[in-house]
Amino acid sequence: MLRNILRTSRWLARKQINILSPVLLRRYPCINSRTVHQHFSRQIATTPPTPEVSDVEPAVFEEICNETLESLCDYFEEIVDGAPNLKGADVTFSDGVLTVALGSTYGTYVINRQTPNKQIWLSSPVSGPKRYDLVLKDNGYWVYKHDGVTLHQLLQNEISKIVKNKVEFNKCSHSVV
Repeated sequence: MLRNILRTSRWLARKQINILSPVLLRRYPCINSRTVHQHFSRQIATTPPTPEVSDVEPAVFEEICNETLESLCDYFEEIVDGAPNLKGADVTFSDGVLTVALGSTYGTYVINRQTPNKQIWLSSPVSGPKRYDLVLKDNGYWVYKHDGVTLHQLLQNEISKIVKNKVEFNKCSHSVV
């Protein structure tokens, strides 16, 4: 099911880009594919290298994933217990999958480890699906490489709006919020 969601998201994103590209090029004639290519090539070339996650031993990766997911589970339970608008919410963690069902009004967050890819995947009812890679500096943290936002930053922003109160995900393991 998650695979189908990801495929649909990619398809919709491509469709939107294909629809908007001609409009943008007509509206802004100074933009051309060569300029865009040079901008992105320059941006990619200046990105500082990070330690390779592929060098991490599988046992270490599993331990970091479990610490991250368990601390998120504990903190989500704390948030749900303290939020009056989340009375029917449910938090479960089993076999590397953390499910945070916040009710029909707010939707369900699913956070799970993907051991073959050495990633944590998030399915958010607010921002959609994202794949987080492990960055080994600063005791390790999870970052979405497309926008540079960490897993804990995104959760802090989205959950704060849902509970209508500031939450602090920097208490969780492997967080650099």
